[in-house]
Amino acid sequence: MPEGWQWDQTLFRGSAAYYDQGRLPYAPRYAARLAGELGQHGQGRLLDVGCGPGTVTLALAPYFAEAVGVDPDPDMLVEARRRAEGLGVRNASWTEARAEDLPAGLGLFRVVLFAQSFHWTDRERVAATAFEMIEPSGFFVHMSDLKEPPANPLPLPHPAPPFEGIAALVRTYLGAVRRAGQGVLRHGTQSGERAIVEGAGFEGYQRLVVPSGAVVERSADDIVAWVFSRSDSAPHLYGERLDEFERDLRALLREVSPDGVFAEQLPGTEIWYWRKPPE
Repeated sequence: MPEGWQWDQTLFRGSAAYYDQGRLPYAPRYAARLAGELGQHGQGRLLDVGCGPGTVTLALAPYFAEAVGVDPDPDMLVEARRRAEGLGVRNASWTEARAEDLPAGLGLFRVVLFAQSFHWTDRERVAATAFEMIEPSGFFVHMSDLKEPPANPLPLPHPAPPFEGIAALVRTYLGAVRRAGQGVLRHGTQSGERAIVEGAGFEGYQRLVVPSGAVVERSADDIVAWVFSRSDSAPHLYGERLDEFERDLRALLREVSPDGVFAEQLPGTEIWYWRKPPE
């Protein structure tokens, strides 16, 4: 868990409705690549901890007999159920709980996965619990966007979103220290996941990078949704100034792209995984 910060229920309050539109997708075919690496062909159970609106849960569900998404934000789970119904995914279920509430009577799993969520948890405690919830020879998976910039960035057909300007605008409204729920992240989120996971007993570390490289168009509405999908700029943080902030944000976007069209190169997807030793 980030130093000096305590989790509370408002961390992503109001963000669920913006998540699907605002967040960039993971690399194409990442789910098939990961399933192939783990030898998944429709068997076993998947647990996605901090599943949000079910983005990764639903992509991986076809490779498992059952997929379970866990998240403490009830609005995220409403979105997950809606998306599952729309996609016709019938082997996924959803549980409202924090990672620290596990095992929560959920049973054993072939794979326990954290997609950009592990850093919000009491990591040593949660990794130890995950070890007990994974069947022998099963896997612990950590997944995120690849932070390294592309080696050969592609030319963009439209302006890139003004991320530095957006960050400055957010600071103008919310202060210089990054907000997170009712608290702040004075020291950012922590790293060192590999040592923590291996300290819990997992072994055989492997790193899988799934490249993307695709360039996607983004509308002004998409960029606004991205801002509101983030924990450090979630809608509730602005209080009565939410409409004012959105007006200023849209004005900034119009300055950069008067026609409201932007472009981004999708990041690759970085996946780390470890195996629980066989009995």
